[in-house]
Amino acid sequence: MTLTRLTKVLVANRGEIAVRVARACRDLGVASVAVYADPDRDALHVRVADEAWALPGRTAAETYLDAGALLDVARRSGADAVHPGYGFLSEDAAFARAVLDAGLAWVGPPPETIELLGDKVTARALARSVGAPLVPGTDGPVASAAEAVAFAEGRGLPVAIKAAHGGGGRGLRVARALDEVAELFEAARREATAAFGRGECYVERFLERPRHLEAQVLADAHGNVVVVGTRDCSLQRRHQKLVEEAPAPFLPDGVGERVAAAARAVCAAAGYRGAGTVEFLLGSDGTLSFLEVNTRLQVEHPVTEETTGLDLVVEQLRVADGRPLSVTATPPVRGHAVELRINAEDPARGFLPSPGRVERFDPPAGPGVRVDAGVQAGSTVPGEFDSLIAKVVVWGPTRDAALARARRAAAELRVDGVPTVLPFHRAVLADPAFAAPGGAADFAVHTQWIETELAARLDVQALADPAPEPGVVETWVELDGRRTRLRVPAEVLGGLAGPGGLGGLSGTAAGTAAGTAAPGTADADRRTAVVAPVPGTLVRWLADDGAAVADGQPLAVVEAMKAETRLVAEAAGTLAHAAAPGDAVGPAVPLAWITP
Repeated sequence: MTLTRLTKVLVANRGEIAVRVARACRDLGVASVAVYADPDRDALHVRVADEAWALPGRTAAETYLDAGALLDVARRSGADAVHPGYGFLSEDAAFARAVLDAGLAWVGPPPETIELLGDKVTARALARSVGAPLVPGTDGPVASAAEAVAFAEGRGLPVAIKAAHGGGGRGLRVARALDEVAELFEAARREATAAFGRGECYVERFLERPRHLEAQVLADAHGNVVVVGTRDCSLQRRHQKLVEEAPAPFLPDGVGERVAAAARAVCAAAGYRGAGTVEFLLGSDGTLSFLEVNTRLQVEHPVTEETTGLDLVVEQLRVADGRPLSVTATPPVRGHAVELRINAEDPARGFLPSPGRVERFDPPAGPGVRVDAGVQAGSTVPGEFDSLIAKVVVWGPTRDAALARARRAAAELRVDGVPTVLPFHRAVLADPAFAAPGGAADFAVHTQWIETELAARLDVQALADPAPEPGVVETWVELDGRRTRLRVPAEVLGGLAGPGGLGGLSGTAAGTAAGTAAPGTADADRRTAVVAPVPGTLVRWLADDGAAVADGQPLAVVEAMKAETRLVAEAAGTLAHAAAPGDAVGPAVPLAWITP
C-alpha cells in the first residue's frame, strides 16, 4: 500500500518513537525528516531518517517544544506532513492548528478534538454525556489549594489531584492525608505548568489499588470508529507505565465490553480521527471509571499491533492521507503480547534516572521478540529528556507463553554503562502476583504495587559515569541547518584538540572554573556537600539559606529526565545555598553545604 497525497513526513520527536515512525514511512515509500537537539546530534533516530535537521539548543523548550522552529524545518525540508509521535507537542492543539494553517497534513486528530479531549474537565463532561462510568470529581479546575482541601473534606480521602491538560502521569498527585492535600496540589500545578505550559488541576475521588485499563481506538474521516483492542498497564511507578500487555487479562465479566463501548462512544461523540487511547481505572471494589483520552499514539501501541496484526503508525498515516482505515470492525485477538519499557533508571534507588553513555547494548532475539530501540552501543542518554531508551515487545500464543518468552528476552538483553530497570523486569516477570500461575485468583498487581510491594526487594546498581568525549573519525556538519555526514582523519582532529586548538580548555580546568572544588579552609573540611545524584535542574528549595536543618530533612527538589527527586540532608547543621532554582546541578557540583 502506498499513500497518494503524502510524500515526506517531518517526525517532530526524538528517541525510539522517532525511529518507529521513520521506519513506517520507509515501509510506505514515504520520505522521513528527523529533527534533533544538540544532545541528540548522534542519536539513532537521526541516522535512521532520510534527512536530519538541527534544532539548535539543549532543552526541550528550545527544541522539540518550539513549534516555530519545527515548522521552519518542515518548510525548508519540503515536508508535507508532520507526525508528532508522543509527548512534546503531540497533544498541543495550537501546534496542530499551526501545522494545518501552514498547508501541511497533521498526523493526528483535529485541533478541536484535541482541545475537547485534552482538557480533562471537558473530557469528563463528554464521557458523562455518553454514559461512560465516572467517579465523583470537581466540575472544573479548582482555583486554589483551599478548594482542593474542601473537596477532600467533603468527599473523603484519598483524592487524586490531576492536571487538566496533558498526560503521561505528569501533574498527578494522590493525597491520603488531609494535611498533605495543599502541598500536593501545588506540586501538581507546578509540574503541570512545567510539562504542559498550563497548571490548572481538578480533584476527584481516588480508587484504591486500581488496575489501569485501556482501549485502543482508530477512526477515520469516512465514519469508521473502531476499538481494535484492550490493554492492561497497571505496572507503574510515579504514574509512569513500565509493563503493558494486550489483551487486558483476567477482567471480570462484562468489563471488557463496557470499556470498549464507552471508548467508542466517547471518540465518536468527539469527532475523532487517527489513533487514540481511552483510559479507565478498575478499582479493587469493582468500580470502573473513565480516566482520560490520550489524543495520540501510545508508547505501548506495539502490544496491540502484535495481537491484531495492524500497524498503528501506518493506520495513522492512512488517515492523514485521507484514506479509510484498513479495518472497519474489531479484529480477532491473536495470542498475547507484553511490553517491557527499558528506562535508564535504577529501580532500587526509587527509579532514579541516570543519563550517561551506553557502552554496550545487546538486544534479545528469537521467536516472538521485537525490540523498538532509540539507542545502540555508543549512544548517549541525555539528561535533558526522558529516560526511555528501548522497548522489548514479546508475543506468544497464550499469556503464559508470552511471559516465558519475556523472561528469556529480559535475561538476554544486556545494557552496560547506565543503570536500567531490567532488574525490575526480571523480578516482576517471576513474581506470582503478575505471572498469576493460578489464573485470575493469583493476579494481584495494581498501579501502586511497585512502590508498596516490589521496590524494596531490588538491589542498587552502579550509577553511570559521565559520558566521555570520544575521538571522532566519522562526523557530520550542518549546512543551512541540514545534517550532512563528513569523514575527518583522526590525526586532524587530534591536532585541533591540542594546545592552542579547539580543545585548549581541559575538562579539569573547566570543572575548576565552574567552582566545583571545595574551599581549602578548616571549616570547609568539616562541611557536608549537598549534591544531586544525577545531572539535573534545581526546581526549588525546601529549606531556606542559613536555616538549621536536621539529618534526613528534605532540602530541595531536583528534576532530571522529567522526574522530580527530593534531596535530603545527610548531616545536621546550618544550610548554605550554592545554587538557585533553575541552575544545572549534578554529582560534581554541590548545590549547598551543611556546616555542623
